[in-house]
Amino acid sequence: MKTNVMKKGMLLLMGAGLLFTSCSQDDNETSEESVSAEITAERTQQSTEAEIATDELFNVMDIAYAEQEEEAGRNASYFPSCVTITVSMQNGVKFVTLDFGLGCQLNNGAIVSGIIYLTYNPSQAGTVTIEYDLENFAHNNKFIAGGGSLFRERNNANGNPQHTVNHDLEVTFPNGLVIDIDGTRVSEWIEGVGSGTWEDNAFLVTGNRDIQFSTGFSHYAIVIDPLRREATCPHFVSGTVEITRNNGTGLLDFGDGTCDNLATLTVNGETYTIILN
Repeated sequence: MKTNVMKKGMLLLMGAGLLFTSCSQDDNETSEESVSAEITAERTQQSTEAEIATDELFNVMDIAYAEQEEEAGRNASYFPSCVTITVSMQNGVKFVTLDFGLGCQLNNGAIVSGIIYLTYNPSQAGTVTIEYDLENFAHNNKFIAGGGSLFRERNNANGNPQHTVNHDLEVTFPNGLVIDIDGTRVSEWIEGVGSGTWEDNAFLVTGNRDIQFSTGFSHYAIVIDPLRREATCPHFVSGTVEITRNNGTGLLDFGDGTCDNLATLTVNGETYTIILN
């Protein structure tokens, strides 16, 4: 999918003046500020992994709703037996709990844990607002904290299901790094609708987000070409994202549709390979 040769030693910082080293915490903090106008491959990798985790979260919510209300999983559910799904109704309001326990492998290979709470009223004119809350939820060892609402349309302009969410989520990595993702995400369900099985599901994701690292590093990202996500793959398989940090810009490319953990980042005419965990 990506044919660019990885730079020797996995270069983590790019462009003129990007490479910096440090021997102390103070030096690290100073260096972080000194590259404020540039984009690093390391930070792009980390923010992308955080976004993939949050994307999985919203897909889980969307598919859970579709399976409960539209019989989307009548032949093969997206959720394996390690997920405990509890449904209750009170005064016309439905409460759905997805409990992944201490660790549950989804059918696409991702490991999730914790609980997702969904609450919604009956749909009106094909639309519904789903309130969500998280309890100790983690995706591939990255904890996601936050809550909010997801607006779902049964049929968008293309006749496909679509959901829109304005979110502010906090993703914590195993090493203690915290990334805050604040933005708008639109996901169109383009394949597998009504098939009764999760295996042929595919989505196109657009939107923008501000990304803030606990180290003080931040950048802005906007989808240029819609990101394609297939239910059988734990990563985006195609699409591009423009990343902006002060006066520096870069283009993140997820490839030609092949399911792998590779992406490329192009900055100032130089292309670097990013390996996603």
